[in-house]
Amino acid sequence: MKADRLRGHLDALVLAVLDGGPRHGYAIAEALSARSGGAVTMPTGTLYPALRRLERAGYLRSEWATVAGRKRRTYWITDAGSRFLAAERADWRDFSAVIEGVLGTG
Repeated sequence: MKADRLRGHLDALVLAVLDGGPRHGYAIAEALSARSGGAVTMPTGTLYPALRRLERAGYLRSEWATVAGRKRRTYWITDAGSRFLAAERADWRDFSAVIEGVLGTG
């Protein structure tokens, strides 16, 4: 999938993955790829700045943990992040219905 098509949706995609529970950065990237059937691949140079931005906005929290001898930062969605994600999902449903109305075959 072209990166420009994801522009404006990255925050919602990351929050949607974290809506299922806390994950570290690599696991977030893997979940995005798996949930999109491999269509969405997130380079670390895109993902980690997004995670920092979402944390500064209050939509995520994080903490360092040691897993199998490696330090990893684990992220989880906050209540504010859940509200933001709900609004983004509603906006997406409205937008996709409009586009389907124009581009659809019916």
